[in-house]
Amino acid sequence: MILLVICTLSADAKDKDVIESNIWQGTNENSRVKMIAYLPSSGHANAAVIICPGGSYFWLDHTGEGTMVAKWLQSQGIAAFILRYRTGGVPAFAFHTRLLIRGNRYPDMIMDVQRAIELLRVYSGKYRIDAHCIGVMGFSAGGHLGMMAAIYSHTDFLCHKGIYTNVSLRPDFVAAIYPVVTMSGLSVHKRSRRGLLSEWREHSKTMQDSLSVERHIPSDCPPIFIVNCKDDPVVDYHNSMLLDSALTVKGISHKYIQYRTGGHGFGMNPAKGSVECREWKNEFIKWFQNIFDNGK
Repeated sequence: MILLVICTLSADAKDKDVIESNIWQGTNENSRVKMIAYLPSSGHANAAVIICPGGSYFWLDHTGEGTMVAKWLQSQGIAAFILRYRTGGVPAFAFHTRLLIRGNRYPDMIMDVQRAIELLRVYSGKYRIDAHCIGVMGFSAGGHLGMMAAIYSHTDFLCHKGIYTNVSLRPDFVAAIYPVVTMSGLSVHKRSRRGLLSEWREHSKTMQDSLSVERHIPSDCPPIFIVNCKDDPVVDYHNSMLLDSALTVKGISHKYIQYRTGGHGFGMNPAKGSVECREWKNEFIKWFQNIFDNGK
């Protein structure tokens, strides 16, 4: 049985439209993954976006790619859900602790996203959201996670935890903002690969291939929105180009915007990026309204 415990966030105690939940409460998965909801005040069913901050699968940018994004989406009438999905953690990054203990690693992250999608569909009435318009917005490594949610939606990672559901685990759209895409080749972001796979598996050619999302675009992939900057010093800009090409070959509805300047990690942080790249927010809203108004 699915049990969702909802409590008001202490940090936002004055905001009745901000609620927090432990997505694994009441299951046999011994993890405390939080999902923080920022709900529009309107009473009608809203579209919903699960926000996956970046951080190389080792940590999460809670502010510029989390809270700021959620509040912006909320202001646009879109229900926003920050997913604090499992990551390797700073000790694993600095001291390679997963050589000795399992720690957090794939498939933990995709399980967290699938669980979030499941709960939002099951509890769509409680959250006042449209169960048929639930997407994922991911930044950097979070963009890779959003794409995994799209391409592996027919693989039910939840059943291994004794969770059986009748709702679709496929997101209705994905926004990949300066995303990590490939896990091999010259454009790979090695830190994200290690964060996702751990030291024991990061050099596995099989794992690298299976998690290079550009190689596994399904025919029923949902619409995709991609943004990156050509001067990105962290994640090689060719990652987004690989994804754009793969989606084009498969005939998947998508929009790809490449800005000249802006770097990496700007998210919604006004102190980062450039005037040019900050237009991504307006471009996303226009794209989203177009696919939503036209029935995706």
